[in-house]
Amino acid sequence: MLTFRSSAQGVRISYPSEAAQILRRFERKRQEYFIALTLDAAHWVIRGYVVTIGILNRTLVHPREIFYPAIKDNAAAIVVGHTHPSGQCEPSAEDRLVTKRLQEAGELLRIPVLDPLVVGETGAYYSFLEHGELTAGNAAGAAGNRT
Repeated sequence: MLTFRSSAQGVRISYPSEAAQILRRFERKRQEYFIALTLDAAHWVIRGYVVTIGILNRTLVHPREIFYPAIKDNAAAIVVGHTHPSGQCEPSAEDRLVTKRLQEAGELLRIPVLDPLVVGETGAYYSFLEHGELTAGNAAGAAGNRT
């Protein structure tokens, strides 16, 4: 698992577009990257992690790898995102299944996934929050701040 700092630390995430801006640094990669941003209680970024690097159109993701840095950082919440090297931001059925699994794990751990993002090219992104696709528990957790 790789940690990245640069502009991610010290940024407050209030809207999906702000998280997407942090993830843009990975938008032109040739493989899928799955990234987690750990957040404090006020939604300031503690740290950014490249959790997995996959192949052209797939990466393996497991809640254990996603929530390990969140637990280590004593995070109050996380935002996750992954790239689509094709440039298309529309989530696949598998993306939706992984999102559901991560939300369930987050609810169990009381570390909500505030927004799963899919990042495409030139700043394009898909926010599950903006498209109303969060489960009830996570939507309530995100109500205080948009993401």
